[in-house]
Amino acid sequence: MRLKCVIFEPKQTVVENKSRHKNIWMKAVKNKYFIASVLFLAWIIFFDENSFVSHAENKRRLNELNKQKAYYQERIEADKQKLEDLNAGKKELEKFAREQYYMSKPDEDLFIVIEE
Repeated sequence: MRLKCVIFEPKQTVVENKSRHKNIWMKAVKNKYFIASVLFLAWIIFFDENSFVSHAENKRRLNELNKQKAYYQERIEADKQKLEDLNAGKKELEKFAREQYYMSKPDEDLFIVIEE
């Protein structure tokens, strides 16, 4: 049977623990590679041509343009349908002119009723 000897060390106090963390940070801040890495990341994130900020802006703009594209495609389809209706014959053309531009024949009276 083996016996293990366990030595209990006193726990560090809060002050000692804070000073230990402070020393670790001071060593890191004084390290030239750490400084270069922080500067590089800051440059890439904020100032570069392809930064995350410009990437987010471009993504937002792309979403707006896609919405506009869908809207205009719907409008194009509606206008194509209207053009087909107008080219269908003289009767459809006359109907369109009467409804849209309030045109009438010389011997007709035109009454416009506005619903309230």
